[in-house]
Amino acid sequence: MKIQNSDLLELEFPTLLSEITPYAFSSKIAESINRLQPLPLEMATIALQKTSEYLTSLESDNAIPFDEYDDILAELKVLPIENYRLENAGFIKIKSITEQIGKLQKFFPTMVSIFPILCSDVQKMEFKKEIIDKIEKVFNRFGEVKNDASPNLKIIRNEIQLAKKHIQENFNKALSGLASGDFLDDIKESIIDDQRVLAVKSVFKKRVNGRVLGMSKTGSITFIQPDSVVKHQFKLREAEEEEKKEIDKLLRILTSEISIFAPELESYQSYIFDLDLTRAKALFAEKIGGILPKINSHKTLKLIQAYHPLLLLRNREENKEIFSQSISLNEHNRIICISGPNAGGKSITLKTVGLLQLMLQSGILIPAHPKSEMFFFEQIMTDIGDNQSIENHLSTYSSRLKKMSGIIRTSNENTLLLIDEFGTGSDPELGGALAESFLEFFYEKKSFAIINTHYTHIKLVVEQLPAATNAAMLFDENSLEPLYKLEVGQAGSSFTFEVAEKNKIPRFIIRKAREKVEKDVVNLDKTIVKLQQEKFEVEKLKSNLSTQKNSVEDKKENLQKLNEQLEQKLFNFQKLYEDEHRKLQFGNKIEGFISSYISGKPRKELVKDFVKILEQEKFKKIGENKDETKKLQVIKRKITQQLKKVEVIEKIAETHEKIEVQKKEERKLWIKIGQRVRIVGSTSVGTIDQILKNGKVIVNYGTFKTQIATDELERI
Repeated sequence: MKIQNSDLLELEFPTLLSEITPYAFSSKIAESINRLQPLPLEMATIALQKTSEYLTSLESDNAIPFDEYDDILAELKVLPIENYRLENAGFIKIKSITEQIGKLQKFFPTMVSIFPILCSDVQKMEFKKEIIDKIEKVFNRFGEVKNDASPNLKIIRNEIQLAKKHIQENFNKALSGLASGDFLDDIKESIIDDQRVLAVKSVFKKRVNGRVLGMSKTGSITFIQPDSVVKHQFKLREAEEEEKKEIDKLLRILTSEISIFAPELESYQSYIFDLDLTRAKALFAEKIGGILPKINSHKTLKLIQAYHPLLLLRNREENKEIFSQSISLNEHNRIICISGPNAGGKSITLKTVGLLQLMLQSGILIPAHPKSEMFFFEQIMTDIGDNQSIENHLSTYSSRLKKMSGIIRTSNENTLLLIDEFGTGSDPELGGALAESFLEFFYEKKSFAIINTHYTHIKLVVEQLPAATNAAMLFDENSLEPLYKLEVGQAGSSFTFEVAEKNKIPRFIIRKAREKVEKDVVNLDKTIVKLQQEKFEVEKLKSNLSTQKNSVEDKKENLQKLNEQLEQKLFNFQKLYEDEHRKLQFGNKIEGFISSYISGKPRKELVKDFVKILEQEKFKKIGENKDETKKLQVIKRKITQQLKKVEVIEKIAETHEKIEVQKKEERKLWIKIGQRVRIVGSTSVGTIDQILKNGKVIVNYGTFKTQIATDELERI
């Protein structure tokens, strides 16, 4: 994407990037975030997918095992140098970053369905466990060289420990031997050059055998190392020098061995840097509610409930309400002209679209509804705010014309134009005419654009262009408070006199101003206000009715379900009662047989009566089966009735279609030039001036004309 730095500044893109940088582990990645620019389509798409996958891990229990790290760029630069030796810290950093890769290569393959892109990236690298093994052979977990890093080092360190032991023992003997006399000062001993020394009173220094290492500031104390310690101290120093040489030798060998893996380490570092960048963007997305919208290959932009991210963060900190905006652009609706009063949200809407487009094309998730759709532009060009140049002695208008000249030279069908206060800065008539020419030029170039304006004739020009649409920031006519809602499809009023009156401008001045303005302009502005208010009320009523309808349908459905449940329970209870009653009767009969048998009734008669009962039960069972068959027949009849109802509904729908076709045929008869009409649901009456081929007509309201579909009109 091509975009000037001045346009990035106007859309506050650098400010947005500064909000992301604190989430980076590395200062180098923080710097790279501040330098982010829009990416080519393929790169930006992959970056967006990776950020979205990382965001999924933050919002679920599948935490990615990625921790803070130290980069190894300095180590990678010196590894190729022959006979070079890395310091301890360098080896520990190399081991740490290799372990990170190992953990990630174990984690991602278990979550391929959740993190497909991140998994693919980490699997492209070859994990070299030998790097960790070689470093662990030399270093312990504290970053110190192990005693057994080599056989020779182990011997040397044993000698060091032995020398230290002898020094300790001999010094303690000398100290206890002199402690009984008056040779030592009250402090008895001290440390000089990391060596224990006796604090001998200077008057007795010749009576103590040893090496003098210093004196106190006053000269009253002489610091002496006893003779019995001196030779062991020399042995210690020799052993420590040998240790340094052996460690130096070991680390040079290890550096040489690790340098073989330089290509792998470079890939590890590059991957970790990229994952750090992805993590920072994901954490920022979590903060602003960022999502990955659908990326279209065709030119369709559909932002639903989108927020300006910086305004969202600022208002959240200040506990202020923020309003979302929804806006659409496509090849059949390339230009949107937003009008309405100042401080109503026109500029914010324009900046929101521009900043979200920059975020998307830079691989940053956007704060909008998940069903939003976007596509990629080749360039974004802006003209927002006061561009007056003191250095070049250019006025605001001259500066804007200079910028407009650049826009005209480079804009094409893959350009998004964002222009604030379109047409202002010069004589309203002449400047407005020039602005109209600009608008028509962009329209012919098939550029996409969102513009803000107060000029009525620009709104009228937009109304005549099929692929351009007027939009308004809604305003409450009574309270004169902005509603911060974008209404696409109608032009908005600037509420010039109303806002002036609210801000306590004297009424006699406003009255004179009204008299100076042409009557038709004032009437047009009033008509726009009236239409806007009527449309707002209709939308509000429509929304309330829809809510009430949904509520009633939900209640009806719930009552129907409850009724069905109660009927089923009643049926089950009835069936249970009948079964229990039948079993009770059968039990009573069996009790009667038992009593008769006990009383001596002949067995043959008992068997005969029992068989009769069995036959009766058999008949009842057959009857129950017949009842079940009847129930199935009833159900079948009900289903048939329902199907008939569906057929009736379909016939009604066919009838409605026929009625609509008949209405269209009738409309063809009365849609003619000169016919008085009005918009369905509106009170304003106009006359048809022109009939267009696209099923629309030009309606003349006297003070202005508008283009509208014929099926939205009714004749008077």
